[in-house]
Amino acid sequence: MRLFPALLLLMIPANVSLAQTTIPFPTSDGGVVFADLYGSGERAVVLVHGGQFNKESWAPQAKELVAAGFEVLAINLRGYGQSHGPGDKDPMDAPLYLDVLAAVRHLHAHGARSVSVVGGSMGGWAAGDASIESKPGEIDRVVMLGAAPSEPAEKLKSASLFIVARDDSEGDNERRLPGIQKQYDKAPQPKKLIVLAGSAHAQWLFQTDQGERVMKEILAFLNAGN
Repeated sequence: MRLFPALLLLMIPANVSLAQTTIPFPTSDGGVVFADLYGSGERAVVLVHGGQFNKESWAPQAKELVAAGFEVLAINLRGYGQSHGPGDKDPMDAPLYLDVLAAVRHLHAHGARSVSVVGGSMGGWAAGDASIESKPGEIDRVVMLGAAPSEPAEKLKSASLFIVARDDSEGDNERRLPGIQKQYDKAPQPKKLIVLAGSAHAQWLFQTDQGERVMKEILAFLNAGN
């Protein structure tokens, strides 16, 4: 039986958005962040990319999160795409946590009851630092893929999930796990550390045979607070 486009649209659940909308919003230090907004609802998630990625890289995960009932905002950090602000010529040394906080506050201002943050690599430590610099209750949960806060983890204000591959290494072949483990040990409860087999770093985990598990762990963690 042939299904016409109009009928196909009727068969898609009403709470699942077919496409994202790109929106800009300001940061507290005079920058502007551009982000892709998916879905709607009172529970929201900010997705923060790593150094080799951008907001578009989160599209598959954003759609899974929307299907699970979350509103999703995938941001471009300053220095990526049209996002800009102080320090954007060298994002690794820029106050990227301000971009994350701007996204969190935008969602709260537009009806989100709870906001969590998922970040990979550079975006992971920006997410962790945003939790540390946030006001109590602003960030419900934070997920850091192949990363830990650059600030002391004992100051985290959110429940935290750390996910890292056991042999994930930096350019000098120094494994990331020991440093992440130290920050995890300092983090307040509730917290969880998942160490996976292999060497895939941060968002690259989604492109391995561990990808499905990573997404299930993230969804379980985000749903634990509801």
